[in-house]
Amino acid sequence: MHPTDSSRPLGERLKGTNLYLVGMMGSGKSTVGPLLAEALGYRFLDADAVISQAAGCSIPEIFERDGEAGFRSLERQVLQQLSQWHSLVVATGGGIVTVPANWGELRQGVVIWLDVPQEVLLRRLQADPGGRPLLSGEDPAAKLRHLLEQRQPLYAQADLHLSACGEDASGISQRVLEELPTLLKAPDAPQTTAP
Repeated sequence: MHPTDSSRPLGERLKGTNLYLVGMMGSGKSTVGPLLAEALGYRFLDADAVISQAAGCSIPEIFERDGEAGFRSLERQVLQQLSQWHSLVVATGGGIVTVPANWGELRQGVVIWLDVPQEVLLRRLQADPGGRPLLSGEDPAAKLRHLLEQRQPLYAQADLHLSACGEDASGISQRVLEELPTLLKAPDAPQTTAP
């Protein structure tokens, strides 16, 4: 067997291409991301943490002060900055896909959708003490259902779609690592066919 591109470590084969994890809040992006980054020799960044740092306040405070439009504007600026770097695994905010202009930056990398059923998301979010501005108020289940209806067609544009339910973060990370090579183009690798 001849050594091919596929024998090189996956982190090298990605050639610094950023990975963007998308999905609803509570889908596990911030938990799976560091595991992927470590396995690939990449750096992990949580876009919401970068936004909070840039704004000097928490995400709920940004929403309270500037509304969702103000938050999305800041999120866009952060994404534009992050897309200039390489070798990153980025956990994006759940609504990043709702701004069409963001897809220009996301498409420069590999977009991975962590898809989690609504009832699992709701359970996780209700246990989160951090608070989620878009689910505050009455009937968070109905608000979550509405957000899912809006966002699922946008998430479906991802390069890789993983149902992320019933597995822990390391299992999901391992599945991403197994699927990533199917997205890589290797024009210099010899084509083989099964007999």
